[in-house]
Amino acid sequence: MKIHHAEFISGAAKPGQFPMTNLPEIAFSGRSNVGKSSLINSFVHRKNLARTSSTPGKTSEINFFNIENRWALADMPGFGFTKRGVERRRDWAELNFSYLENRHELKLVCCLIDSRHDPMEMDLLFIEWLENHKKDYIIILTKCDKLKKGAIENRKEQLDSLVAECNYCQDVLPYSSVKDIGRSELMALIKRFGK
Repeated sequence: MKIHHAEFISGAAKPGQFPMTNLPEIAFSGRSNVGKSSLINSFVHRKNLARTSSTPGKTSEINFFNIENRWALADMPGFGFTKRGVERRRDWAELNFSYLENRHELKLVCCLIDSRHDPMEMDLLFIEWLENHKKDYIIILTKCDKLKKGAIENRKEQLDSLVAECNYCQDVLPYSSVKDIGRSELMALIKRFGK
């Protein structure tokens, strides 16, 4: 599916600033610098819809985007390392979990994990949180263009095994923002859950 309309709605630094979109929302969450903004840009085939940076912790708000007046995508601040300090990291965690726990429009969480590395403890804790709060989610393995095909398959098998007993994980999806690997599969999942 070609996306013709994609626009920034607003950024929210606190729950009272969440926009009233009345659209099904898909959230993109993961560690700092895992490639959330790049993935959103590649998904909508725009270079600069979501702002990207090589500096971890650059996204400081939840940024909302209108896609085809059909869905809203939420680009969330990364968890983990940031040069802005422990206090800002705590603030972002509170913002993220307030959104994830209370947002009525939220239909699917995309949990991004860098395919080049084993999942970190914070990745596993986040998956556990999603399970405990009964949130439908998919795991997206980012930066797959940096791996050989066999390594991608091995990483997917590792994650498939990890979530085999999980109730709310809907898929483990290899993705590359550079080569469009996984885009059509992600579109199918968003169509399925974004109703």
